[in-house]
Amino acid sequence: MAAASSPSPGDLPPRITVAQALALPAVQQGLPVVVAGERNLDRPIRWVHAGEVSYIASVLLGGELLLTTGMGIGRRPAEQRRFVQELDEAGAAALCVELGGALDDLPPALVREAEQRGLPLVAFRRDVRFIPVTEAIHTELVNSRYAVLQRCDEIHRRLTEVVLDGEGIPEVLRVLAETLATPVVLEGARGRVLAHAVPAGDARGEDALDAWASTRGRDAAGGAPWRAGIAAPVPLGRGAPGRLVVLPVTDPLDELARLVLDRAAGLVALSLQRSRQEEELLARERGSFLLSLSGGRIATAAARRQAELIGFAPASGLLLGLAAETAAPVEPAEWSLVLRDAQVELEGRGAAALVGQREHPGQLLALVALHEQAERDATAALAAAALRTAATRRIGGAELVVAVGRAAGWDAIGSELRFAAEGAASAGPLPAAAWYDARTLELQRLLWRWREDRELAALVQRRLGPLVAHDRRRRHQLLPTLEALCAHGGHKAETARALHLNRQALYHRLDRIEQLLGADLSDAQELLTLHLAVEARRYVERD
Repeated sequence: MAAASSPSPGDLPPRITVAQALALPAVQQGLPVVVAGERNLDRPIRWVHAGEVSYIASVLLGGELLLTTGMGIGRRPAEQRRFVQELDEAGAAALCVELGGALDDLPPALVREAEQRGLPLVAFRRDVRFIPVTEAIHTELVNSRYAVLQRCDEIHRRLTEVVLDGEGIPEVLRVLAETLATPVVLEGARGRVLAHAVPAGDARGEDALDAWASTRGRDAAGGAPWRAGIAAPVPLGRGAPGRLVVLPVTDPLDELARLVLDRAAGLVALSLQRSRQEEELLARERGSFLLSLSGGRIATAAARRQAELIGFAPASGLLLGLAAETAAPVEPAEWSLVLRDAQVELEGRGAAALVGQREHPGQLLALVALHEQAERDATAALAAAALRTAATRRIGGAELVVAVGRAAGWDAIGSELRFAAEGAASAGPLPAAAWYDARTLELQRLLWRWREDRELAALVQRRLGPLVAHDRRRRHQLLPTLEALCAHGGHKAETARALHLNRQALYHRLDRIEQLLGADLSDAQELLTLHLAVEARRYVERD
């Protein structure tokens, strides 16, 4: 029989195994019996050949199931062993021999060599027509290919809808990870993580960045080759391209993943070109890490490792956590430039730093490396100035509120970041300062967290309502006097100096406040309650 023409290896994917082919009705007509290589029946078949020449292996491209009557295998044991050897080296999937014509039984040398090499060797005990067998297997291959392409088209349409809806690259990666049930990483041109996504609720996703690191040659010793994953280039504008990487955490990826990845890479490239999102993605990825760190969702060892993977590898383990935000409306693209400039500004001043978006544009978190505790205040001032410079350059005169936590190691820096974030949020209504020490904002932070509580609003109204109503009707305000008295711990001399009043004028105002509120300002408990109400009013009544 003449050999059939074979397509190139990339034309059809391996979607049917030797075992599946043997189970087809057309193949079963020949009463197939596996006599060697049974352990490799899961080999994929790419194509089917039929041939009767001794040099048949030379025309194979790999992955073929060879059908023969045995005329070309040779009569001597050495020829038979060489026949199997050449098939194995050519990457044949299996050898199927029809008995009853050229051979009544399979030669022992042929069987032994096939078993030794693990090449599936099948004997047809009954005459079988090779054309129906070939057609049956090729039909399965074509149907399988069509099903893969159809599924690929469905996924591509879904990803395209995400892009057209303006959801952006993070959502594209999320849908891709969910669809393929495996982590996905977008790399920048310099090998940095721009963004990544993992399937929802999949515990394996926690190791996504570690799996990604192994694709770059780290921790790859002893790993299976398929663990390197598959990647597609993503143009990032000028210069070298990035990569979209699909990571097989536990199992190899199939042909569908390869086809979908190629299409997804094109959509990601298009989104990047349209929105120039690389800097925004970097900010989000860093911000996601910092948010997870502040929320206590990353273990100490993992935090240090993940920080290194996104470009932050401080020489010491002493860190300073900062948070900043502005109440001014900021576009995402503008804010990503603020974050980038802040990172560059800090590094330009010799401070190793990691700056990322917190939850929304206008909010940020940052880590700055310290050499020793004594540097804390100086570094805080330097970092606050760098952040403010970056904000002024990109968004003009919008006021940036900066709060700084305590210096800490990796084991405690998460909670310090959280305190700094809540401190920045709670310091908004306070008098302007270059930066706020989160340690001095405990009361404000607590009141900010309770700002939606009705009881707190009721307290403010009960204790300060008459005074607020008075100030709305009169030109001379009394609430600032009470605020100053509370700020100075009830000390009247210090309050008078702060307000630039003589004592008689201050006493007159305090008497009037006591009348309006029905309060005794000399009572420590009363003053404490009023002080709490004064501070709480900043958060429950935003005039």
